[in-house]
Amino acid sequence: MQYIAETKEFQITEPTVVSIGKFDGLHVGHQKLVREMVRWKEKGLKVAMFTFSTPPLSLVGGRKQTVLMTNRERMELLRSAGVDYLVEYPFDQEVCHMAPEQFVKEILAGKMNARVIITGPDCHFGYKAAGDRALLEKLAPEYGYQFFVVEKERDTDGAIISSTYVRKMLEEGDVKKADRLLGYDYFITGTVTHGRSIGHKKLYPTANLLPPPEKHLPRFGVYVTRVTADGKTYGGLTNIGKKPTIQGENPVGVETYLYDFDGDLYGKEIRVELLDFIRPEMRFDSIGQLKAQLDHDIGKCREIFRDSWIVQEKGKADG
Repeated sequence: MQYIAETKEFQITEPTVVSIGKFDGLHVGHQKLVREMVRWKEKGLKVAMFTFSTPPLSLVGGRKQTVLMTNRERMELLRSAGVDYLVEYPFDQEVCHMAPEQFVKEILAGKMNARVIITGPDCHFGYKAAGDRALLEKLAPEYGYQFFVVEKERDTDGAIISSTYVRKMLEEGDVKKADRLLGYDYFITGTVTHGRSIGHKKLYPTANLLPPPEKHLPRFGVYVTRVTADGKTYGGLTNIGKKPTIQGENPVGVETYLYDFDGDLYGKEIRVELLDFIRPEMRFDSIGQLKAQLDHDIGKCREIFRDSWIVQEKGKADG
C-alpha cells in the first residue's frame, strides 16, 4: 500500500475506486464498504481511501477529538484489508473553506484519479459540509466517475453501527460488544516504557504503555487481554487508568501483566487486545490489599482467557 500523508502535492496516476471519510475504528460498517471497493480490483481499479491527518472537528470545533485508532493503526488495518492507496490529507483553513464541487474536481477526480466513488449514505464534505451524496451523483457525468452508495451496517438490535456507538460501548466497559461491532478485538499498541518499578518490587512485573492523548481509551479498570510481543501471543491482565492506590501523580496508562512470560520488553512494541472487562479501577488502602485483589484478578483472567482460547480454536476447527 502507498501511504501519502501530510502533503497536498501528489497525483495518483492509476485509475481508482475512492471513498472518503474518517474510517475511525474501521468497524464492520467500514469493512463492508471496503469489501465493495475491493471488488473493483477485478476491473483494473486501485482501491484508494481519502481521509484527513487530523479530525476536522479539531480545527472547525476548536476541540481535540479522540480516535478509536491512531493513524498508524488505521494504516495497518487498511493495508491488510487490501487498500492500495491511503491519503491522509492536511486539514487546514484552505481545505475547510473549499467549495464541495471544487473538492470533487480538484481532489477526488483530480489528485485521486477517481473512476468510481463509493460512500455511505450520510457522506458530507466541503465548506460547511454542504457536499453530499446527491452532489456526488449529480457531478458524476461531468467529472467522469460512477457513484455508488453502500448502506449502513446494523447491529442485531437494529442500531446503526458507527464509531460513536463503539466509543459508547468502550466507555461503559462493554468491550465484548465493542469487539463485535468492530469485527476484531479492540487494541492498543505502543512501545513499552519504564514505570516506577513498584510492580516489579512489590506486585507483579508489568509492561507499561503510555498511549497518545488522542487515543480513545475504554472505561478505567481491569481487563482480560491478549498480548502480542516479539511475534508471540500471551494471555494478560491489563489495568487501564491512573493507579489510584499508588501515591503521587500517575499519568493515564495501560499496564499489563503477561502470563507465563519471562523476559525484557522495554523499548519494544506490543499490541494489547481487550477481550473482557473484569472490574472498575479501585483504590485500596494498602499495597497488600491491592496484591490480594490482583491475585484474584489474575486467576479469573486466566480462566476467561483459557475459555476464550478454547472457543476460538473450536471455531477454527468447525470452519
